[in-house]
Amino acid sequence: MRQDSFLLQPEAVQPEVWLLPQFTSAAALWADLCAVAAVAPFRHMMTRMGHPVAAAMTNCGALGWTSSARGYAYRTVDPETGRPWPPIPAAWLALAREAAALAGYADYVPDACLVNRYAVGVGMGRHNDDSEQDFSQPIVSVLLGLPTRFAWWGDRPEGRGRDLPVQDGDVLVWGRSARLGFHAVRPVPPGRHPVCGEFRFNLTFRKAG
Repeated sequence: MRQDSFLLQPEAVQPEVWLLPQFTSAAALWADLCAVAAVAPFRHMMTRMGHPVAAAMTNCGALGWTSSARGYAYRTVDPETGRPWPPIPAAWLALAREAAALAGYADYVPDACLVNRYAVGVGMGRHNDDSEQDFSQPIVSVLLGLPTRFAWWGDRPEGRGRDLPVQDGDVLVWGRSARLGFHAVRPVPPGRHPVCGEFRFNLTFRKAG
């Protein structure tokens, strides 16, 4: 996290949606990201309709989000390896807790971190995060690598939503009335990041159990 984080004031980009610009960096988190992927490799999960998800995914934490023909579920074991998901790295956990605290959520302890990897041209369609059991806790989303646009609709998934340009190291936090808000990731434009190469990564922390 930034050394001056105690001076940082998060920006309210929508009601109960907070942006912490350049709060971290891919360089600071890269070694842990590689370690997580070495234990639980990135894969393209299948949707309920039997189509592969465009973004590659993996997880860390006590619970990992999975998608298959049977639907969405949090699991304690990686279905591909048969082993528990790797733990959330200590530095990641500290980062998520600090970001949540700055947005007004004290004592945040996520038990799941979904890691998405987006290649150039890949995005994520409109959705909301509703598979968790505890909606009182916020979502903390850490954005790494290539810049793109995050789209927000809130509770009315109509029209194109509001686009928010995001770049490496930005962190978004949303909760309370915005916790079930609809959002999306626009396709990643061409580019090359010095750490992440031709990819954008997203670390999404949640209290799922």
